[in-house]
Amino acid sequence: MYNKGLIVSGLVIFVLLVTFPIWFNGLDAGPLPKPELPPNGTKECVAPAAEMRAKHMQLLNEWRDDVIRNSNREKIVVAGVEYGKGLQLACMECHSNKEKFCDSCHDYAAVQPTCWECHITPTEAAKKEAQ
Repeated sequence: MYNKGLIVSGLVIFVLLVTFPIWFNGLDAGPLPKPELPPNGTKECVAPAAEMRAKHMQLLNEWRDDVIRNSNREKIVVAGVEYGKGLQLACMECHSNKEKFCDSCHDYAAVQPTCWECHITPTEAAKKEAQ
């Protein structure tokens, strides 16, 4: 190989640039978010906390498909408590503060869910009713 030194140094520079975000922060993504729990002291949800953290979007998508596409509005009963299918009917009943609950994790994960393009939070709903 004629340009062995240039190729090796180019590869080293490339690897350093590509891995820069990883080693720059010392493999630390920052402090984990601590979402505000429901103020009413409710400990139960439609699924265990670990499952909700990992799969809440799949659950919401299933509910959306079931309600909108299949016209199935049957309520879900978990531990004797009835929940309506939907973000505003189930989730926002307990987790009413979007900024302190939803946004804390979504900002940390740099995720922009499309829920809020159609749905509004309880505080926004109250403001609209007051107008």
